[in-house]
Amino acid sequence: MIVQYDVVVIGGSYAGMAAALQLLRARRSVLVIDAGKRRNRFAAHSHGFLGQDGASPAEIARAAREQLYAYPTLTWIENTVEAAAGEKDSFTVTTADGARHEGRRLLFAIGVGDRLPEIEGLADRWGRSVFHCPYCHGYELDRGAIGVIATGPMSVHQAQLIPEWGTVTFLTNDALTLDEAMRADLIARGVTIEETPIQRLDGEADVVLADGRRLAFAGLFTASRNSPSTPIASSLGCALAETPFGSQIGADNMKETNVPGAFACGDVARVPHSVSLAVADGAWAGATIHRSLVF
Repeated sequence: MIVQYDVVVIGGSYAGMAAALQLLRARRSVLVIDAGKRRNRFAAHSHGFLGQDGASPAEIARAAREQLYAYPTLTWIENTVEAAAGEKDSFTVTTADGARHEGRRLLFAIGVGDRLPEIEGLADRWGRSVFHCPYCHGYELDRGAIGVIATGPMSVHQAQLIPEWGTVTFLTNDALTLDEAMRADLIARGVTIEETPIQRLDGEADVVLADGRRLAFAGLFTASRNSPSTPIASSLGCALAETPFGSQIGADNMKETNVPGAFACGDVARVPHSVSLAVADGAWAGATIHRSLVF
């Protein structure tokens, strides 16, 4: 016999757990299905999250999950959701082992994948010495030399902002052409513009250029392109929305998608991204889902 839960949460990272907490405290039955691939699993420390500044991301997630287990209406499954179907009050999700689970509401807290610049050595350093968020990682670079690797026009904004945290070199890497106004603005902010293409990354955060020069940095920033980590929401009919950073699941102010009864929160449903913002978004989604069950 298949149990119908009040809410099935797909994704058990920070946003999904924050949503589940609100629902559990309303004494609703919640099933969390998690594949165990937090976006920040490569980072050793999480910063900018009040009360957890400098803590291990894994430890934050572990402690949060332990707190959820204090509520008797929680069920947690470690698995991957491969299919979602149905409608409001009657959704069905199927996991990789073939099991089917039903819920009156669905919440997609599936996070996003990062499409990184195709530069040798960059992916190996992602989350360790190559970052996307200066509010999360800029302070620890101790106002040292920072490289910003361009991925497109939005990278100019990143290069304009990051001098707050150190001495910046903007590596255009053939990803964009600067007009005179952009160039003048960057120079006025003290940014060095380097237009020689990048050959590879080396050492901790060294950039080896195509002409053989090596530039040493305390850390590097780049703007990854994002998309939902799995197409599961789209397969249900949830529309995607384009952002300056890529695509996300479209959701209204109550975090409901265009599919009635299906909600989305966290990095997959908002920009910009951080642990703090994901938790806040998840908490709001949990409350609004609860209200949808009541009213």
